[in-house]
Amino acid sequence: MANTKSITRDLKQVQAKLRSQLQELQQRVSLVVKQGRQSGTEDTQDVADQAVASYEKEILFTRGTHENAQLQRIQQALVRVEEGSYGVCQRCEEKIGAKRLEALPWTAYCLACQEKLEQRTERERELVAS
Repeated sequence: MANTKSITRDLKQVQAKLRSQLQELQQRVSLVVKQGRQSGTEDTQDVADQAVASYEKEILFTRGTHENAQLQRIQQALVRVEEGSYGVCQRCEEKIGAKRLEALPWTAYCLACQEKLEQRTERERELVAS
């Protein structure tokens, strides 16, 4: 019984941490969107200014894309907490290590499965490049 209370308390702490990260990311995404809009309203006269503005927009777009992906990972982790599958690898269904969850509370995969997925992705990139 005490173990159940401990697990419930731990999950509530994880949920609070994930929600905090979600809120922070949402604020950063809003800021990126605002900055993107502002950079589009400036009148750039010469070619150098246009190049700098284009580069800045590309950086903002990349940052926004990365942060949106992170938002999705956090939202999915919150769903897993609600469903009771948090801490279980979505690929092999084994428990994810506590240290990994502490470092990456949004992770959906154990370390072994994450490494396999990254190796597969790397091989796919190499095939596309060749």
